[in-house]
Amino acid sequence: MTKQIHLAAHFPGVNNTTVWSDPRSGSQIEFSSFVHLARTAERAKFDFLFLAEGLRLREHAGKIHDLDVVGRPDTFTVLAALAGVTEHLGLAGTINSTFNEPYEVARQFASLDHLSGGRAAWNVVTSWDAFTGENFRRGGFLPEEQRYERAEQFLRTAWELFDSWRGDEIVADRESGVFLTDPRAGEFAHRDAHFDIAGRFTVPRSPQGRPVIFQAGDSDAGREFAAAAADAIFTRHGTLQAGREFYADVKRRLVRHGRSRDELLVFPATTVVLGDTDAEAHERADHIRRQQVSGPTAIAFLEQVWNRDLSGHDPDGPLPDFDPEPGPNTITQGRASTRSLKDRVAVARQWRELAESRGLTTRELIMEVTARPSFVGSPATVAAAMDEFVQADASDGFILVPHLTPGGLDEFADTVVPLLQERGVYRTDYPGTTLRENLGLPPLRGARTTKAVS
Repeated sequence: MTKQIHLAAHFPGVNNTTVWSDPRSGSQIEFSSFVHLARTAERAKFDFLFLAEGLRLREHAGKIHDLDVVGRPDTFTVLAALAGVTEHLGLAGTINSTFNEPYEVARQFASLDHLSGGRAAWNVVTSWDAFTGENFRRGGFLPEEQRYERAEQFLRTAWELFDSWRGDEIVADRESGVFLTDPRAGEFAHRDAHFDIAGRFTVPRSPQGRPVIFQAGDSDAGREFAAAAADAIFTRHGTLQAGREFYADVKRRLVRHGRSRDELLVFPATTVVLGDTDAEAHERADHIRRQQVSGPTAIAFLEQVWNRDLSGHDPDGPLPDFDPEPGPNTITQGRASTRSLKDRVAVARQWRELAESRGLTTRELIMEVTARPSFVGSPATVAAAMDEFVQADASDGFILVPHLTPGGLDEFADTVVPLLQERGVYRTDYPGTTLRENLGLPPLRGARTTKAVS
């Protein structure tokens, strides 16, 4: 059976993808940028717009990391505002389970789902470092091995709050207004190792019942968490074979949680570079990568692995001939990628082997190892490649990460989307009114908010 492709848009923020030097690069703060990207995505019938989260500005060598956005508006504020200028597009926010509280987050998502008519989604993430935790009262109190334990309990607790209102507990009377039919509506009590709360939830059942749940994580714990509780999982796998292996693994895990294969969608993040011909597109892609990884940028990434000051190193020369400094990273703060560098010497060895086998300079090596998965080519080539990826069960769709804000999706919407529609693998209109419906996910029980009586 031919599968339908799902598409989503990522608003760049906490990243090293955006090409700031391009004259078309716009603001990451002004609301007009969010509106442009959201409306482009909706015009192209994308499922949702996705916002990442940065709870602290990342630092390198004691200074603000110059690859990142300096400033990040509040997620709920932006998504609520976008609900007023879009009609069908899902609104997905990354909200942390380490430093927030279930009641507060559940209330915000239930409100967003009401305001948007059932288009809210929650990317459940954890925070692992004390550096970020310094912005919060609790600081970095949570050991890394307990992050997913708290996240799972956080989500289960939020579900109890969402579900404390059933779909028939509000009656909208046309003459006298709205009144409760069940005095227990909104009542909750939850106690476990992380939370001890009881009371009444103030937001009635929203159109979706609960927001669509996303999980971003390629680790074993992340995959298991997604298989148990998420509606979609984000991944970085970019090759067809790696994608198929990841896809098969997470779908297989669903069984032991009593779930079917169609209850979890797989979305790899990807970039797209287009040209009138494949050759032109590859030329543009190389130019973009060189804009994304300047000489100083390459040195900054090198220092994350070598864990020492390499400001005197030539980015256009070979990699350093000495090994990295062992121990915790003291150069970069707040970047999740640094925590996975448990064996810096092994990483350096792998990089040297790659550089020597392909004759790469330091900068060229960094361009290679930090690149996102990409589709590069003419619109016809990209449409065919995306279709092949999905039909081969390497994904259910893609999250597109543009290198320009806010116009980075315009060309894709105008050229690739019509070709996918001609292939019969992409919608020409939204099939439902809620994000859950548009993703093809099964409905939740009791998702109706109100009913009218005469």
